[in-house]
Amino acid sequence: MKHFWNWARDADTGSRVLYLDGVIAEESWFDDDVTPAAFKEELFAGEGDITIWLNSPGGCCVAASQIYAMLMDYPGNVTIKIDGIAASAASVIAMAGTSILMAPTALMMVHNPLTIAIGDSEEMRKAIGMLDEVKEAIINAYQIKTDLPRDKLSNLMDAETWLSAHKAIELGFADGMLEDEKRKPSATGASGGDTYAFSRRAVTNSLLNKVRYQIDTKPPGVPIASLDKRLSLILH
Repeated sequence: MKHFWNWARDADTGSRVLYLDGVIAEESWFDDDVTPAAFKEELFAGEGDITIWLNSPGGCCVAASQIYAMLMDYPGNVTIKIDGIAASAASVIAMAGTSILMAPTALMMVHNPLTIAIGDSEEMRKAIGMLDEVKEAIINAYQIKTDLPRDKLSNLMDAETWLSAHKAIELGFADGMLEDEKRKPSATGASGGDTYAFSRRAVTNSLLNKVRYQIDTKPPGVPIASLDKRLSLILH
């Protein structure tokens, strides 16, 4: 029985972790054994905050809507971490997060819904009307999260917009970027003193002090011009 979701448990905190990886509704949601009801049963089988690692190119809008609604209804906090891509329908699922974090290399993509229709002109008009309403429903999820105007969100979808982590945060689709705790400098610095911070002014002043020292310690009779080469190495 194939799922596009997988539950795990954080070994350190004991909290539940959900991995949503792959095409949504590629086959599972239309199988009698793996249904939205089965996903909901697993979701509510435990309690407490959950973390969702999301990497999906999208899939079925209806399936995404059901997952979105289940996660919105879940009583605990839902932290969504996008480590690869959250595109199309997967971006809708992401909007259900209490907090949405993206890896520095991750992407989010929003676009208009699409379908396949066969029939006469009346059937085509029905398909167009259906797609328009699906788009409005998707915009509802985006607007709740971002608070952007509906026309701006519609334009983003029309343009099939790809969002880097920085752009997604800027527009309100995400709340922050995933960070590597191991790479953060300690509060006291490596030697226990103040944390090192780059300062262009401090570097400039240091170089100028070196120049002054070279001039002040110049041997008698040695022209300043002869120091040019040495100073150029310092200032380069």
